Amino acid sequence: MSDTPLLSVRDLHVGFKVRNPHASPFAPALTLKAVNGVNFDLMPGETLGIVGESGCGKSTLARALLNLVPAQSGSIRFKGEEMRGAPPPAWQKMRREVQMVFQDPLASLNPRMNIAQIVGEPLRTHEPQLSGAEVLARVRRMLERVGLSSEHLYRYPHEFSGGQCQRIGIARALILEPKLVICDEPVSALDVSIQAQIINLLQQLQREMNLSLLFIAHDLAVVRHVSRRVLVMYLGKVMELAEKHALYETPRHPYTQALRSAVPIADPRLERAKDIQLLQGEIPSPIDPPSGCVFRTRCPHAMDVCAQQVPPLKRLDERCEVACWLYE
Repeated sequence: MSDTPLLSVRDLHVGFKVRNPHASPFAPALTLKAVNGVNFDLMPGETLGIVGESGCGKSTLARALLNLVPAQSGSIRFKGEEMRGAPPPAWQKMRREVQMVFQDPLASLNPRMNIAQIVGEPLRTHEPQLSGAEVLARVRRMLERVGLSSEHLYRYPHEFSGGQCQRIGIARALILEPKLVICDEPVSALDVSIQAQIINLLQQLQREMNLSLLFIAHDLAVVRHVSRRVLVMYLGKVMELAEKHALYETPRHPYTQALRSAVPIADPRLERAKDIQLLQGEIPSPIDPPSGCVFRTRCPHAMDVCAQQVPPLKRLDERCEVACWLYE
Protein backbone atom coordinates (compact mmCIF):
# COMPACT_ATOMS: atom_id res chain seq x y z
CA MET A 1 0.00 0.00 0.00
CA SER A 2 1.30 3.47 -0.96
CA ASP A 3 2.28 6.00 1.73
CA THR A 4 0.65 8.85 -0.23
CA PRO A 5 -3.07 9.35 0.46
CA LEU A 6 -5.44 8.91 -2.45
CA LEU A 7 -7.92 11.25 -0.74
CA SER A 8 -7.03 13.79 1.94
CA VAL A 9 -9.68 15.87 3.75
CA ARG A 10 -8.78 18.72 6.10
CA ASP A 11 -11.05 20.89 8.27
CA LEU A 12 -14.05 20.37 5.98
CA HIS A 13 -17.20 22.37 6.77
CA VAL A 14 -20.58 21.95 5.10
CA GLY A 15 -23.60 23.98 6.19
CA PHE A 16 -27.11 24.75 5.00
CA LYS A 17 -29.19 27.87 5.48
CA VAL A 18 -32.54 27.12 7.15
CA ARG A 19 -35.35 29.34 8.40
CA ASN A 20 -37.16 29.02 11.70
CA PRO A 21 -40.85 28.61 10.85
CA HIS A 22 -41.80 30.17 14.19
CA ALA A 23 -39.62 33.26 13.74
CA SER A 24 -40.38 36.47 11.90
CA PRO A 25 -40.16 36.17 8.08
CA PHE A 26 -37.57 38.97 8.23
CA ALA A 27 -35.33 37.13 10.72
CA PRO A 28 -31.96 36.06 9.33
CA ALA A 29 -31.57 32.44 8.25
CA LEU A 30 -29.83 30.02 10.60
CA THR A 31 -26.93 27.76 9.64
CA LEU A 32 -27.24 24.00 10.05
CA LYS A 33 -23.72 22.64 10.52
CA ALA A 34 -23.92 19.23 8.84
CA VAL A 35 -20.14 18.65 8.61
CA ASN A 36 -18.04 20.57 11.11
CA GLY A 37 -14.26 20.35 10.73
CA VAL A 38 -13.72 16.77 9.50
CA ASN A 39 -10.17 15.46 8.88
CA PHE A 40 -9.05 12.10 7.47
CA ASP A 41 -6.83 10.42 4.88
CA LEU A 42 -7.74 7.47 2.66
CA MET A 43 -4.89 5.37 1.29
CA PRO A 44 -4.87 3.51 -2.07
CA GLY A 45 -6.55 0.12 -1.76
CA GLU A 46 -7.88 0.87 1.74
CA THR A 47 -11.43 0.67 3.08
CA LEU A 48 -12.34 3.40 5.57
CA GLY A 49 -15.62 2.87 7.42
CA ILE A 50 -17.66 5.90 8.53
CA VAL A 51 -20.23 5.26 11.28
CA GLY A 52 -22.57 7.26 13.46
CA GLU A 53 -26.21 7.82 14.29
CA SER A 54 -28.67 9.07 11.68
CA GLY A 55 -28.21 12.78 11.10
CA CYS A 56 -24.54 12.89 12.11
CA GLY A 57 -23.40 14.11 8.66
CA LYS A 58 -22.14 10.89 7.04
CA SER A 59 -24.08 11.22 3.77
CA THR A 60 -23.51 14.97 3.56
CA LEU A 61 -19.78 14.34 3.87
CA ALA A 62 -19.94 11.79 1.04
CA ARG A 63 -21.78 14.20 -1.24
CA ALA A 64 -19.43 17.06 -0.41
CA LEU A 65 -16.47 14.94 -1.53
CA LEU A 66 -18.04 14.84 -5.01
CA ASN A 67 -19.23 18.47 -4.91
CA LEU A 68 -22.86 17.31 -5.01
CA VAL A 69 -23.32 19.70 -2.09
CA PRO A 70 -20.92 22.66 -1.76
CA ALA A 71 -18.41 22.84 1.09
CA GLN A 72 -18.05 26.24 2.76
CA SER A 73 -14.41 25.77 3.78
CA GLY A 74 -11.65 23.23 4.15
CA SER A 75 -9.59 21.14 1.76
CA ILE A 76 -10.39 18.11 -0.42
CA ARG A 77 -7.29 16.75 -2.15
CA PHE A 78 -7.62 13.84 -4.58
CA LYS A 79 -4.34 12.33 -5.84
CA GLY A 80 -2.58 15.43 -4.51
CA GLU A 81 -4.78 17.91 -6.40
CA GLU A 82 -6.94 20.41 -4.51
CA MET A 83 -10.57 19.99 -5.57
CA ARG A 84 -12.50 22.48 -3.45
CA GLY A 85 -12.97 25.53 -5.60
CA ALA A 86 -11.70 23.71 -8.70
CA PRO A 87 -13.37 24.51 -12.06
CA PRO A 88 -16.02 22.15 -13.52
CA PRO A 89 -13.58 20.40 -15.93
CA ALA A 90 -11.43 19.32 -12.96
CA TRP A 91 -14.47 17.88 -11.19
CA GLN A 92 -15.52 16.11 -14.39
CA LYS A 93 -12.08 14.50 -14.56
CA MET A 94 -12.22 13.49 -10.89
CA ARG A 95 -15.68 11.95 -11.18
CA ARG A 96 -14.34 9.53 -13.74
CA GLU A 97 -12.16 8.10 -10.97
CA VAL A 98 -14.54 8.54 -8.02
CA GLN A 99 -17.94 6.86 -8.20
CA MET A 100 -20.79 6.38 -5.73
CA VAL A 101 -23.13 3.55 -4.71
CA PHE A 102 -26.31 4.88 -3.12
CA GLN A 103 -28.45 3.70 -0.20
CA ASP A 104 -31.74 3.04 -2.02
CA PRO A 105 -30.90 0.67 -4.90
CA LEU A 106 -34.17 1.11 -6.80
CA ALA A 107 -34.52 4.88 -6.37
CA SER A 108 -30.96 5.42 -7.67
CA LEU A 109 -31.82 3.82 -11.06
CA ASN A 110 -33.72 5.66 -13.78
CA PRO A 111 -37.02 3.75 -14.24
CA ARG A 112 -37.26 4.86 -17.88
CA MET A 113 -33.93 3.34 -18.88
CA ASN A 114 -33.13 -0.34 -19.30
CA ILE A 115 -30.10 -1.90 -17.64
CA ALA A 116 -27.89 -1.65 -20.75
CA GLN A 117 -28.58 2.10 -20.87
CA ILE A 118 -28.11 2.62 -17.11
CA VAL A 119 -24.77 0.79 -16.83
CA GLY A 120 -23.51 2.17 -20.16
CA GLU A 121 -24.36 5.80 -19.38
CA PRO A 122 -21.00 6.61 -17.68
CA LEU A 123 -19.18 5.26 -20.75
CA ARG A 124 -21.22 7.45 -23.08
CA THR A 125 -20.44 10.46 -20.87
CA HIS A 126 -16.73 9.95 -20.28
CA GLU A 127 -15.69 7.90 -23.32
CA PRO A 128 -17.85 9.23 -26.19
CA GLN A 129 -15.40 7.81 -28.76
CA LEU A 130 -16.61 4.25 -28.07
CA SER A 131 -19.02 2.68 -30.55
CA GLY A 132 -22.37 1.26 -29.45
CA ALA A 133 -21.05 -2.27 -29.84
CA GLU A 134 -18.00 -1.52 -27.68
CA VAL A 135 -20.16 0.01 -24.95
CA LEU A 136 -22.50 -2.98 -25.00
CA ALA A 137 -19.59 -5.45 -24.79
CA ARG A 138 -18.17 -3.69 -21.72
CA VAL A 139 -21.60 -3.56 -20.10
CA ARG A 140 -22.01 -7.31 -20.63
CA ARG A 141 -18.65 -8.05 -19.02
CA MET A 142 -19.38 -5.82 -16.03
CA LEU A 143 -22.80 -7.34 -15.44
CA GLU A 144 -21.19 -10.78 -15.37
CA ARG A 145 -18.63 -9.56 -12.82
CA VAL A 146 -21.39 -8.45 -10.44
CA GLY A 147 -23.33 -11.70 -10.77
CA LEU A 148 -25.89 -10.81 -13.45
CA SER A 149 -26.19 -12.12 -17.01
CA SER A 150 -26.74 -10.85 -20.54
CA GLU A 151 -30.43 -11.75 -20.40
CA HIS A 152 -30.89 -8.85 -17.97
CA LEU A 153 -29.64 -6.21 -20.43
CA TYR A 154 -32.97 -5.00 -21.73
CA ARG A 155 -35.03 -5.30 -18.58
CA TYR A 156 -36.04 -2.32 -16.44
CA PRO A 157 -35.26 -1.66 -12.76
CA HIS A 158 -38.73 -2.52 -11.47
CA GLU A 159 -38.27 -6.09 -12.73
CA PHE A 160 -35.42 -6.74 -10.26
CA SER A 161 -35.16 -7.41 -6.54
CA GLY A 162 -33.44 -4.97 -4.18
CA GLY A 163 -30.22 -7.01 -4.15
CA GLN A 164 -30.17 -7.21 -7.96
CA CYS A 165 -30.78 -3.44 -8.23
CA GLN A 166 -27.80 -2.84 -5.94
CA ARG A 167 -25.65 -5.10 -8.14
CA ILE A 168 -26.71 -2.94 -11.10
CA GLY A 169 -25.74 0.18 -9.15
CA ILE A 170 -22.34 -1.35 -8.39
CA ALA A 171 -21.87 -2.25 -12.07
CA ARG A 172 -22.66 1.34 -13.05
CA ALA A 173 -20.17 2.66 -10.49
CA LEU A 174 -17.37 0.31 -11.63
CA ILE A 175 -17.85 0.43 -15.41
CA LEU A 176 -15.25 3.24 -15.67
CA GLU A 177 -12.76 1.32 -13.48
CA PRO A 178 -12.49 4.10 -10.86
CA LYS A 179 -9.88 4.44 -8.13
CA LEU A 180 -12.35 5.24 -5.33
CA VAL A 181 -15.94 4.13 -4.68
CA ILE A 182 -18.03 5.88 -2.02
CA CYS A 183 -20.64 3.47 -0.64
CA ASP A 184 -23.38 5.42 1.13
CA GLU A 185 -25.10 2.79 3.31
CA PRO A 186 -25.27 0.38 0.35
CA VAL A 187 -26.80 -2.54 2.31
CA SER A 188 -29.06 -0.84 4.87
CA ALA A 189 -32.17 -1.29 2.69
CA LEU A 190 -31.50 -5.00 2.04
CA ASP A 191 -32.28 -8.23 3.91
CA VAL A 192 -29.48 -9.62 6.09
CA SER A 193 -28.71 -12.54 3.77
CA ILE A 194 -28.56 -10.19 0.77
CA GLN A 195 -26.38 -7.76 2.74
CA ALA A 196 -23.73 -10.47 3.11
CA GLN A 197 -23.79 -11.18 -0.63
CA ILE A 198 -23.36 -7.51 -1.56
CA ILE A 199 -20.55 -6.98 0.98
CA ASN A 200 -18.70 -10.07 -0.25
CA LEU A 201 -19.15 -8.85 -3.84
CA LEU A 202 -17.69 -5.43 -2.98
CA GLN A 203 -14.69 -7.02 -1.25
CA GLN A 204 -14.07 -9.34 -4.17
CA LEU A 205 -14.23 -6.48 -6.70
CA GLN A 206 -11.98 -4.36 -4.46
CA ARG A 207 -9.28 -7.03 -4.59
CA GLU A 208 -9.64 -7.58 -8.33
CA MET A 209 -9.70 -3.88 -9.28
CA ASN A 210 -7.47 -2.46 -6.49
CA LEU A 211 -10.21 -0.12 -5.33
CA SER A 212 -10.31 2.23 -2.35
CA LEU A 213 -13.64 2.29 -0.54
CA LEU A 214 -15.36 4.79 1.73
CA PHE A 215 -18.00 2.61 3.38
CA ILE A 216 -20.71 4.56 5.22
CA ALA A 217 -23.05 2.72 7.60
CA HIS A 218 -24.76 2.97 10.97
CA ASP A 219 -24.16 -0.71 11.71
CA LEU A 220 -20.81 -1.24 13.45
CA ALA A 221 -20.92 -5.00 12.78
CA VAL A 222 -21.09 -4.42 9.00
CA VAL A 223 -18.32 -1.82 9.10
CA ARG A 224 -16.11 -4.13 11.14
CA HIS A 225 -16.38 -6.79 8.43
CA VAL A 226 -15.31 -4.56 5.53
CA SER A 227 -13.03 -1.83 6.92
CA ARG A 228 -9.38 -1.50 7.86
CA ARG A 229 -9.95 1.73 9.77
CA VAL A 230 -13.14 3.27 11.19
CA LEU A 231 -14.10 6.93 11.57
CA VAL A 232 -16.83 7.68 14.14
CA MET A 233 -18.93 10.84 13.61
CA TYR A 234 -21.31 12.65 15.93
CA LEU A 235 -23.15 15.86 15.07
CA GLY A 236 -20.85 16.62 12.15
CA LYS A 237 -17.57 16.08 14.00
CA VAL A 238 -15.05 13.22 14.22
CA MET A 239 -15.09 11.60 17.64
CA GLU A 240 -12.61 8.80 16.99
CA LEU A 241 -10.52 7.44 14.11
CA ALA A 242 -8.86 4.08 14.70
CA GLU A 243 -7.89 0.76 13.20
CA LYS A 244 -10.85 -1.56 13.42
CA HIS A 245 -9.30 -4.02 15.89
CA ALA A 246 -8.30 -1.19 18.23
CA LEU A 247 -11.72 0.42 17.97
CA TYR A 248 -13.68 -2.77 18.64
CA GLU A 249 -11.41 -4.17 21.35
CA THR A 250 -10.65 -0.95 23.27
CA PRO A 251 -12.85 1.95 22.09
CA ARG A 252 -11.58 5.17 23.63
CA HIS A 253 -14.30 7.78 23.11
CA PRO A 254 -17.42 7.44 25.34
CA TYR A 255 -19.63 7.70 22.24
CA THR A 256 -17.74 4.88 20.51
CA GLN A 257 -18.02 2.81 23.68
CA ALA A 258 -21.80 3.26 23.66
CA LEU A 259 -22.04 2.29 19.99
CA ARG A 260 -19.80 -0.72 20.58
CA SER A 261 -21.92 -1.95 23.50
CA ALA A 262 -25.02 -1.98 21.27
CA VAL A 263 -23.50 -4.41 18.74
CA PRO A 264 -25.19 -7.82 19.24
CA ILE A 265 -23.07 -10.87 20.16
CA ALA A 266 -23.85 -14.21 18.54
CA ASP A 267 -23.43 -16.13 21.84
CA PRO A 268 -26.70 -15.72 23.84
CA ARG A 269 -24.92 -16.06 27.20
CA LEU A 270 -22.43 -13.31 26.38
CA GLU A 271 -25.21 -11.17 24.92
CA ARG A 272 -27.23 -11.38 28.16
CA ALA A 273 -24.19 -10.71 30.33
CA LYS A 274 -22.75 -7.72 28.49
CA ASP A 275 -23.01 -4.18 29.82
CA ILE A 276 -25.03 -2.03 27.42
CA GLN A 277 -24.22 1.66 27.80
CA LEU A 278 -27.44 3.53 27.06
CA LEU A 279 -27.02 7.16 26.09
CA GLN A 280 -29.24 9.62 27.92
CA GLY A 281 -31.08 12.48 26.26
CA GLU A 282 -31.68 13.43 22.65
CA ILE A 283 -29.21 14.37 19.95
CA PRO A 284 -28.81 18.17 20.05
CA SER A 285 -29.85 20.23 17.05
CA PRO A 286 -27.07 20.84 14.51
CA ILE A 287 -28.50 24.35 14.15
CA ASP A 288 -27.57 25.10 17.77
CA PRO A 289 -24.95 22.54 18.86
CA PRO A 290 -23.58 22.53 22.44
CA SER A 291 -20.53 24.60 23.22
CA GLY A 292 -17.21 22.84 23.56
CA CYS A 293 -17.55 19.11 22.94
CA VAL A 294 -20.78 18.45 21.03
CA PHE A 295 -21.20 15.09 22.81
CA ARG A 296 -20.98 16.49 26.36
CA THR A 297 -24.76 16.74 26.89
CA ARG A 298 -25.04 12.93 26.62
CA CYS A 299 -21.62 11.94 27.94
CA PRO A 300 -21.42 10.15 31.33
CA HIS A 301 -17.89 11.54 31.86
CA ALA A 302 -18.53 15.23 31.03
CA MET A 303 -16.28 17.73 32.84
CA ASP A 304 -16.21 21.53 33.07
CA VAL A 305 -13.62 21.81 30.34
CA CYS A 306 -15.94 19.90 27.96
CA ALA A 307 -18.34 22.87 27.91
CA GLN A 308 -15.60 25.44 27.45
CA GLN A 309 -13.28 24.08 24.75
CA VAL A 310 -13.61 21.92 21.66
CA PRO A 311 -11.38 18.84 22.09
CA PRO A 312 -8.92 18.40 19.21
CA LEU A 313 -8.54 15.09 17.42
CA LYS A 314 -5.45 13.82 19.22
CA ARG A 315 -3.29 10.82 18.31
CA LEU A 316 -2.99 8.48 21.29
CA ASP A 317 -0.86 5.89 19.49
CA GLU A 318 -0.19 4.63 15.98
CA ARG A 319 -3.62 2.94 15.88
CA CYS A 320 -5.98 5.52 17.35
CA GLU A 321 -6.94 9.22 17.29
CA VAL A 322 -9.65 10.52 19.61
CA ALA A 323 -11.31 13.90 20.35
CA CYS A 324 -11.92 13.74 24.10
CA TRP A 325 -10.66 15.68 27.13
CA LEU A 326 -10.46 12.44 29.14
CA TYR A 327 -7.09 11.79 27.49
CA GLU A 328 -5.48 15.15 28.17
